[in-house]
Order: sequence, then C-alpha cells, then structure tokens
Amino acid sequence: MPKKKKINVEPETPFHTLTVDQVAEYYSTNTLEGLTSEEATKRLTIYGSNELQGNGGVKWYKVLWRQLANALIVILLIATALSFATTDYAEGGVILFIVITNATIGFWQEYNAEQTMEALRNMSSPTAQVIRDEANVTIPNNQAVPGDILIFEDGDVIGADCRLFEVFNLETDEALLTGESLPVQKNLELIEMVDQPLGDRLNMVFASTTVVKGRAKGIITNTGMQTQIGRIATTLLEVDSNETTPLQKRLNKMAYFILLAAIILVIIVFAVHKFQYTNEVAIYAISVAIAIIPEGLVAVVTLTMAFGVRRMAEVKAIVRRLSSLESLGAVTNICSDKTGTLTQSKMVAVRMWLPSDGFYRITGTGFIPEGDIYRQGESKNNEFEMQEEQIPTGTGSDHFLRALQAASLCNMAELRRAQRPESSGEWCAIGDPTEIALQVLAYKAGMAKPDLLDQGFKLVAEFPFDSTVKRMSVLYQGPDSENGAGDYFIFLKGATERVIGCCTYWRDEDIERSLDGKEGTERETFEDLIVEKMNALAEKGLRVLTLAYRKFDPPPGVDLVHDLNRSEVESEMVFLALIGIYDPPRAESRPAVLECYDAGIRVHMLTGDHPSTAAAIAKEVAIIPDDCSITNNPLIMTAGQFDSMTDEAIDKLVELPRVVARCSPDTKVKMISALHRRNLFVAMTGDGVNDSPSLKAANVGIAMGQSGSDVAKQAADIVLTDDNFATIVHAVAEGRRIFANIQKFVQNLMSCNVAEIFVLIIGLAYKDDSGSAVFPMSAVQILFLNMITSSPPAMGLGLEPASEQNMQEPPRSAKQGLFSFEVIMDLLVYGCIQGLLSFAAFSIVIFVINDGSLGHDCNAGFSESCRTAFRARATAYACLTYLILAHTINSRSQRQSGWTPKALKSLKNNKVLWLSIVAGCILVFPVIYIPGLNHDVFKHSAISYEWGLVAAATVIFIAASEFYKWCKRRFMKPLTIASNSSLEMERMRTYMSQNDSMDIMKQ
Repeated sequence: MPKKKKINVEPETPFHTLTVDQVAEYYSTNTLEGLTSEEATKRLTIYGSNELQGNGGVKWYKVLWRQLANALIVILLIATALSFATTDYAEGGVILFIVITNATIGFWQEYNAEQTMEALRNMSSPTAQVIRDEANVTIPNNQAVPGDILIFEDGDVIGADCRLFEVFNLETDEALLTGESLPVQKNLELIEMVDQPLGDRLNMVFASTTVVKGRAKGIITNTGMQTQIGRIATTLLEVDSNETTPLQKRLNKMAYFILLAAIILVIIVFAVHKFQYTNEVAIYAISVAIAIIPEGLVAVVTLTMAFGVRRMAEVKAIVRRLSSLESLGAVTNICSDKTGTLTQSKMVAVRMWLPSDGFYRITGTGFIPEGDIYRQGESKNNEFEMQEEQIPTGTGSDHFLRALQAASLCNMAELRRAQRPESSGEWCAIGDPTEIALQVLAYKAGMAKPDLLDQGFKLVAEFPFDSTVKRMSVLYQGPDSENGAGDYFIFLKGATERVIGCCTYWRDEDIERSLDGKEGTERETFEDLIVEKMNALAEKGLRVLTLAYRKFDPPPGVDLVHDLNRSEVESEMVFLALIGIYDPPRAESRPAVLECYDAGIRVHMLTGDHPSTAAAIAKEVAIIPDDCSITNNPLIMTAGQFDSMTDEAIDKLVELPRVVARCSPDTKVKMISALHRRNLFVAMTGDGVNDSPSLKAANVGIAMGQSGSDVAKQAADIVLTDDNFATIVHAVAEGRRIFANIQKFVQNLMSCNVAEIFVLIIGLAYKDDSGSAVFPMSAVQILFLNMITSSPPAMGLGLEPASEQNMQEPPRSAKQGLFSFEVIMDLLVYGCIQGLLSFAAFSIVIFVINDGSLGHDCNAGFSESCRTAFRARATAYACLTYLILAHTINSRSQRQSGWTPKALKSLKNNKVLWLSIVAGCILVFPVIYIPGLNHDVFKHSAISYEWGLVAAATVIFIAASEFYKWCKRRFMKPLTIASNSSLEMERMRTYMSQNDSMDIMKQ
C-alpha cells in the first residue's frame, strides 16, 4: 500500500486584518495592472498549482483490473487452464501469452486514455478572470497565483482566497465552509480581530464559494492547499472516470451474448462427440469458444475513444462527459445563443436616437475610442437621413450630453491604453462587451468615465444587471457645487420594454415632459414612437438598449448603500435615449448553419435580444431565409408568445420557431421539452448561471469556455474553448465519425469471428482415421488471427477520417445501437463468405489435390500421416488471413467500393491502417515456414501450390463483396438525406406563406 503524501499547510496569515495596500505590498502586486506573465510563472513554481492535492488521479491497478475482470478474458483464462490440464503446454502457453499481451495492450491504451481524460478534466475545470500585463485574461483556475488580481461576478465559483478591494453589492454563498445557508454580504471594512470566524471576515472571499449577487475584485492571498477549503479537506471529490457510457453498456451486453454463444457452441462440440470427454474434444471445444471472442475489441474501443477525445480537443471542444461523445452523432436540433456564439461578441455602438434630436451615427470599430459622431435627424420610413452634421467632441445639446453621461457612468467596463512596450500603447478593455461598447461611445463623445470621476462624480450604490428584470442602475453623487454637496443622480440602462416601464417623463431638449398627463394618452403615444424608432434600429440588426436618469433626493436617515429598495430607486425615471449596438456575425457562422441543414440538423436561435435584432442576425447567418418578413412570421416568436402557449398548442405546430427573442431560462427549458416530445435529440448552448437548467435538460449541454460562468461549465457535457458555433458543427461531425468508425471495426472483427465459427462448426463433419474430428484451424491460429491479424487493422478503422458523406447523412436515431440491421447483415454475409471460401480451400487440398486421408491424431502433433491435414490447415489459415485483410478495406465504407483507384489512394491518409495490412500480409510467411513454430505451435506445415487457392479465394471474395455492395446501393434506402440547405430554405418559405403568427396564436 503506497504511503500517503504529507500535505504541507503553512501557518495562516490574517489577511483580513491588513489593508489593501498592505496586502498588495505583501505580494508585490498592483491592483490596476496586476502581475506580469513572467512574474506569474515564477510564482507558480514557488507556490504550486492552485488545486487540492491527493485528488485521486489515474489508478494503474484499477485500469489493470478492468483488463482482467472481463468476460472475454475469463473465457481465455479457462481455455488456458484446460489446455494445461490436457497437457497441451504449447497451446496453453500461447493462449496465456495472448492473454497477457491483450491485457498489456488494453492497459496501455486505457491508461493513456485515462490520463488524457484527466488532463481534459483539468482543462474543463473552473477558469479564473485575472488582470495580467494590464489586461483582463481568462486562465485555468489552477494557474492562478498569490498576488493575482481576481475578477468575479454573479454565478462565478471563486477560485482562490482573496482580500477584496473593490465591491459592488457582493453577496457570496459560503455554506460549504460555514454551514450558513444565507448569502453573506461583503464589504471593504478592515477587521482588527485576528481570530475572527470565517463567516464574519466580510472583506475576504474564499475558494469554492459561489457569487450569488454583484461583482468584485480581490487580491489572491492563498491558493491550493493554503486556502480555507484546502485546510478543511485534503482531497477533492474525484470526478468519476469510470462512467458507464451507452457504448460501454452495449459492449457489455455483447460480451454476455458472446459468452452465451460460446457455451452453446461448446455444448454442440461435445454433443457431436456424444459427450465423450477426451483431450482432443476438449481442445476442439476450446478452439470454438476462442473463435467467437473478439479478443482485441477492448483495446480497439479504448484507442478509438481516446483518439476521439483528443481530436475534439484539437477542434476546441473539451469533452467533460464521455457519453456526450457518442450522443453528438444523434443530434437533430441545435439551440444556440446569439451573442459570442453566432456573433463575434465585439459590440460596437453605431446608432443613437434622442426624442429631441433624432438619430445619431457613430463611426469606429472595436475597443479603439476613435471615431466621429454625426447627427442625422429624424428617419423617414425607417430610412436614415443622409444629411449629417458632425458633433465635435465634448459638445452637443444638454440632452445629448446627459445621455452620454448615463452611458458612461451606468457602466462597469474599463478602457485604457496598455503601458507595456511590446503593446505599443494598444487600447484594451475589461468588462462586459455591451458596456465596453457604451464606454467607447462615451470616450468618443468626450464623456469618458475616468474624466467624469475626476470631475467629482462618486459611485454610491449599484443594482447590477439581473436577468429577471433585464436592467441595471447606479446611484452617483455629482460634483460639489458652491452651495454644498453635489446632487444625487440615478442612471439606468437595460432592455427597452423593462426601462420604459420605469419612466414617467421624457426629455424634450431641456424640458422634462410627463408621460402620465391628464389626457392619459401621452404614454401610449410615446411608447408607440419608441417602438417605431426601436424597430428602425433593430431591423438593421442592432441590439437596442435604453438609457434613463433622474435626480434623487435621499430620504433623511437612509443608508444609501444598504437601505435602498430597487423598485423604488428604478421609478419615476426620465427617458433619455435609445442606443443601437451591433455585434457582427462570425464569418464562419453562416457556412456552419448551412452545413447543419445539409446534415439534417435544424438550428434554433434562443436569445435575449429584441425580436427584430434577433431576426436580422438570424437572416445573416441563414437560420431563416434572408428574404422573409420579420412581422407575422411563424418562425419568429418572443418568449412571451412562446411561453403563453400550452404544450398541446405547441405540439400542434408544424414547425417550432427558429428564433425566440427575449428568452428567459424557463423559455429555453420549455423549448427543449417541446423538442423532446417530438422525439428529437437536442444540443443546447449556454453561458450564464441561469442556463444550467437548460444545459442539464438537453441531450448534450454545451457551455462557452471563454464567456461562460463556472456554474454553466460544470452543468455542461462539452465546453467550447472558442465560444464559436462552428465548433459545435465540428464536434457533431467528430461525434458522427467516431460512432461510424466504431461500427466499422466492430463489424469487421465480428465478421472474422463468424468466419472462424463457420469453418470450425462445419469442420466437425471431417473425421480422421480413428473417427475423431480434425481441426480445420488450431486454437493458436485462431488467436493469432483475432489478435495479430485482425486487431491492428481494426484499430486503423477506428482512426479513419470522416467520409465525404459524414455530414450529408441524417442524424442516427438516439435509440440505434451499434448493431443496426445493416451492420448485422454485413457481418453475417461477409463472415459467411470468408468462412465458406476458407473451408472450400481446406476441402480442396484434402479431397481434390490429395486422396482425402486425414491421418491419425493430427490434432495433437505432426506425423507423416498428417501431412495432408497440416497443409490443408495452413491453406485455410493463409486464406482466412488475406480475406480478413481484404475485408478491412471493404469495411472502410458500408456502401461505397473500397477497391477503386480513388479509395485505394486515400489509404495513405491512414498510416495505421495500411501499415497494419502490409504487416499482416508479411507475417503469414514466417508463421507458415519457420520450422518448429509451424508444426509444434500452429499445427500446420509449409505450403507451395496451395497459394493459388489463396489467391483465387481472395479475388472471389473481393468480387462477391463488390456485388453485395452494388446490391445494397441499388435496392436499399440511400444513406444520404434527400435535403440540403436550399431545400430547407424553400421549405421554410413555403411554411411561412401558409401560416402566420396570428393564426398560430389563435390555435
């Protein structure tokens, strides 16, 4: 038993009693610039990885036990024991050697696979947002070091112990450490008591706790085993690496079926010999049992799955659950978010509308705050005026400046130039992409947040963005005036329909006009105007945000930090402006969506954006036809429309909506349930903490690795490291390739076993001079064919690249196992043809070329009377060897010929396959011609003219295989779907012309 490694936990430093400056000095860090990459690397060496020690890892003895505790291996061990019991030591030794070799290969492959999965689990562990080299970067959490500046927000799992220095309404769940069920509200106040309980250390946050509300920044004080969670536990819960996947369950069932079949075959052998036990009968029974077992299957499956996981990582998809690797090939529908997945997540403010001034156009791209602002005036028929007036920086109407002030201050994003020489003064940004876009706009207008703060604006309180209310507000105190302290202002931004409900006034130049006047129609008229202008922006593919503000008179004695009520603060607001922000689609999104249609996969966009914005982007990426109308379109719905429908009404829809706007977490779950009721297989993307229910409800949950919260990543099956929709399509293609390859090599291996059984069972009819059955093939020959001849090519089949039809075939049924009707038919047909040809060659050598005498006791060893039997056995062995290798080329495709010049040329793309075929062809000769090895071990002898039979059998097999494939192509249903992207677009247009959303709602 290995001795446990002692974990060194250093005495605790009371960082909660130190000021922020003292902690920064202690770790030689800067709260604005963070550490440099070089310094972080040095500290990683000093402090070690930010992870708990003793987390299990890969146990070699468990992997080895899984190789031995296998029904197939047990049969071979029984055969070994029986061989030694019957004094057939050569055969018993060979079988034992094969068992050890098989276990070694399986152990090596699976051990490597386990290490791969362990590495990938580490890659998919929670990430950390830190400031390094003056820029916000995302790193694996285990790379965080003391002194790093850690940034976290709602939904994040905190990766290390931190001393807080910037807090905005932060509340954390510390039940893991303290048992306290209620969230803890944090602050920056210094704590003097050294031994203060953990639950009362309000200026600290701790590793593995969760942010319930707000956002903050902190200096990492402890990592790994030095954290509070590390002091309590010495190990993390080990991720279950022994998860039984659907594929493994199917293989286990197959093993039990094979075991049952082996028992039946053994009974048949003894029944033919009238249940009279002799060594020869026992050995023959062992040979038959060995013949039905695909000994190399475990190693081949392990190699294929390990290679598949690596391939997925190469295409930037981290597999967290092995079962999802198999599930991807069955995906029929993909429900995708828009921002960052289909688009670039580089928001740019390009339009603005003010009630008093009309439309403005903003130029410039990215994080660079360089560009001009032009006033365009009002729009006519939603077309913007081309006569423009440039607005000089820092000027404009009071209404215009107040709107830009709101955009700048109701904003947590930071924008600054990097000071590092290698960055050449490049602009960098930290924060949400939408807020960065607004901050860039404010810079262009001369209203940069740092300048406003320098002028005297002070942040008092913040109500962060909440997905349930879809807005954010801040309370600021303005600069001091000659009359005393500055006025208080509340600035609000968010979704238009959520902000307009908070407004009771609108700004008309310098006049604030009421929306709730005596006539009672002012609000309705104004809201109609807002909807018109919002649609003018949204139909251009812009995401529309709304700004509002009001002066605030705090009630006497009210704590402005803790006693404010959000609903009261966000009321009686003054409407300021609409901001149109553009997030351009990724260049690869449209081709990826069209590829989905070619593969029989339908794509749905579920987004929080306005319907017009969502529809405009959906058109650009081909989710809906680009020539369809946005209004009264049954393929476009809001979450309100969709949620208001009963399950029965949804099930009556011919088509589920392709675009659902203003989506909530519950809407996503409802969409998944609707798809499941139609027996469809769903992949769902998500990034927020609220997406966890839908990620778990989907058949395959896909989280965003860059923008996704840690909670979403933990709930997902797959994590995309590049947040790109095209990567999902690559992952689906890889899932299809893996499943197809598994079917290929399982069919290939089982065909070999069927051929061997065919030969052995019919061979029972051939008796020697003493009346005993003569083996057409010896047990060692069978083992050599199963392990050495057929297993390496089968591994090559597992590594086959995807076929050209991979993404032109319909998704396989989720209930479809490995053994579809066609696969079973293939293995029986190919197996019987191979067996028939081999047995025919065996028979021709005995009865046609020779006199039909089989000698005496030829199963035990060589004698002159057994020369014919030994030559016939060698012929059958050589024949079956080349048929198996030829069938490997057949198995590369179920329907297409493997012997065309193009197909043979493509073999060079799979070195493992063609090298294993060449090696298999060469290995026949030493096995047949080396003296001693041929007579004493393999129980056959050298052959000469019999090679003509081997060549003839190979040619006949290839011809029969080609004819069989031609019949399948001619009479069976095509594998490729009769649909493509053009037909899918036309089908959607037809559906839209026959239905409209009003009719749907009436239903």
